[in-house]
Amino acid sequence: MTTQRQAGHAIVVSSGGLDSTTLAYWLQANGTGRLTLLGIDYGQRHRVELSRLTTLAQALDAECVILDLRRLRPVLSGTALIDEQATVPAGHYTDGSMRATVVPNRNALLLDIAVALAISVKADTVAFGAHAGDHPIYPDCRPSFLYAYRRMAAVANEGLTVSGFQVIAPFMDMTKADIVRLGADLGVPFADTWSCYAGGARHCGRCGTCTERKEAFVLARVPDPTDYESPETPCT
Repeated sequence: MTTQRQAGHAIVVSSGGLDSTTLAYWLQANGTGRLTLLGIDYGQRHRVELSRLTTLAQALDAECVILDLRRLRPVLSGTALIDEQATVPAGHYTDGSMRATVVPNRNALLLDIAVALAISVKADTVAFGAHAGDHPIYPDCRPSFLYAYRRMAAVANEGLTVSGFQVIAPFMDMTKADIVRLGADLGVPFADTWSCYAGGARHCGRCGTCTERKEAFVLARVPDPTDYESPETPCT
């Protein structure tokens, strides 16, 4: 995990997914006094993920803020996560086809909103759940992005943030399997989290995020409680 100070009040960029949910549980277990889960509806076809946030916030005794930013869809076109006529690619997460799921500048947009919220409520930490498995596909999940974003946020908000303000991604160097192991130790309710990009009522079991999720549970040797349409265990 990357080094950071203990958070007093953390804004967690939350999707209702496995990574951000485990991050919220990890922050609480490490003494964070106050948690706010921030969910953003930016027109994603899998917005069912946001329906998980209220339940998770209640379990954590955390605050929950969900913003409707669907008007952003016109400037985020060209990705299978927003264009419902496009096919979400199946297969392994690192395959070239998974580039169809890149939403341009997504983490910068979400983090900007999270930082603005942090300033307004005087939170000292913004956290997001990028991990090592994201690096091959998503440029805004890599260490170089995190370092650059921290600098930009500091310059853009000089004199506005509370003392010791930080933007952190504690799982940046961890694999998805590492996160599953950690989540199991923390008692994360995995069945209440959502990963699938296909936009259905159940996890499809075929898209890249479902494939990655299945493999992570297998590698972590943790039982997978997810309800998949295609439950066959992937080869590892």
